[in-house]
Parts: sequence; structure tokens; C-alpha cells
Amino acid sequence: MKYLLLLLVALLIIWQLRSYRDREARKRPPPGGSAEQPIDMVACLDCGMHVAASEAVSGRQGSYCSAAHRQRHEA
Repeated sequence: MKYLLLLLVALLIIWQLRSYRDREARKRPPPGGSAEQPIDMVACLDCGMHVAASEAVSGRQGSYCSAAHRQRHEA
């Protein structure tokens, strides 16, 4: 009877530790979740290649992948 009681106490402690660990895991964001944001992409009007909006070259008619394509398409 004494061993059964010790077994139940040990199982109760293990159950409590696992539930605490699961609660803590749910509080943390998934790895790489919030640090990586989607990048806005735009298509070059001359060749159609997609480039990041922050790296695109703006022209009168839209966005281009390079200054050479902007000059060729807007000339």
C-alpha cells in the first residue's frame, strides 16, 4: 500500500510538471514567427521578374528590376 501511494504521488508530480511545461510552451511564440515578416514583391514592367518592393526602381509607369529596364521601357 505504501508503494502504491508513492507511485501515485510520483505520477501526480510528473503530471504537474508536464502541464506546467506545456503552458509555458504555449506562451512563447513559435520560432521565427514574429521576426520574419512577409516581403512585398512587385513585378518588373519590362521583363516580369519579381523583386522586393524596397529594391525595385520606380518609374513613371510602375516598378522595374533595374535602371536599365526602366530606361528601355520608358524611352
